[in-house]
Amino acid sequence: MQKRTVPICLAYQVACLAITGVVAAARGEVLFEATSPYHNIRVEDRAGYRWLTFDGTLQTRMSLRDPLAGHFEYIEYFHLPWLWNTQVSQVLMIGLGGGSAQRQWAAWYPQVQFETVEIDPVVVRVAREYFHLQTGPTQRVVVEDGRMYLRRSRQSWDVILVDAYTENRYGAFIPYHLATREFFEIVRDRLSTNGVLAYNAIGTLNAWHSDVIGSLHQTLKAVFPQVYLFPASSSQNIVLVASRDARRRSLVELEQTARALLRAGHIKLPEFLHRVRNLREQPPSHFSRCDLLTDDYAPVDGLLTRGRRASR
Repeated sequence: MQKRTVPICLAYQVACLAITGVVAAARGEVLFEATSPYHNIRVEDRAGYRWLTFDGTLQTRMSLRDPLAGHFEYIEYFHLPWLWNTQVSQVLMIGLGGGSAQRQWAAWYPQVQFETVEIDPVVVRVAREYFHLQTGPTQRVVVEDGRMYLRRSRQSWDVILVDAYTENRYGAFIPYHLATREFFEIVRDRLSTNGVLAYNAIGTLNAWHSDVIGSLHQTLKAVFPQVYLFPASSSQNIVLVASRDARRRSLVELEQTARALLRAGHIKLPEFLHRVRNLREQPPSHFSRCDLLTDDYAPVDGLLTRGRRASR
């Protein structure tokens, strides 16, 4: 069977409007603009923030007064893996953008080895020059395709974070090869015994808008024993957390762990407990009807059609 190469866009054109406010209506001071093999990249300062856009879609926001502030809410859900593994020492992230997660982890968990894989070298340059990304002994950036890097590597990580998007004429989408069962099998095999995956996606949990989330949930469930849903409060981002631990954690247990981490000063994120409480304890029932995504079968066209029809 011939592999389908169309990306898993899945109504992202509509959903992206809600993720981050999308394209800025009023332009600020443009600091950088260039076209790479992957994006038209633009950096500008506006209203006290530094903004990064790919092809007109907002990717990163950073406060000019405090580089650890001004980020989008979903970035804070990348701290959730500490709830399943309180001894994290090795982290891999696929996707760099403006480096919001990297800045936080470098500042708050300096003992953690944090490695980032980013396919676009221009994005790496922009993150270093305009968004305070600092590489060194505990912060490393590799320019390569994320799946290819994982497949070639024999290293084990305690946490793998995925926040990778690209653009085409339909809008923003998850790259096809980073959303299939085969990809998640590679991720699972590169995680340590108590390893955790946190995966950012755009969508909703409503029946007619949730094809992408439902399909990702079903696909992750085919690979990992436990999958958790954490919808953001202020956008259509939903972070899916997949654990190698077969035991299901309740919200009460996760809250208890979160309080202990906060009391010990291990977690310094002020809204951490609120993020934990956004857990959707049971997935919507219609998720069971969503498609399993594989390298050979990704029903992009049908999902796109349903997403567009539902958004009208």
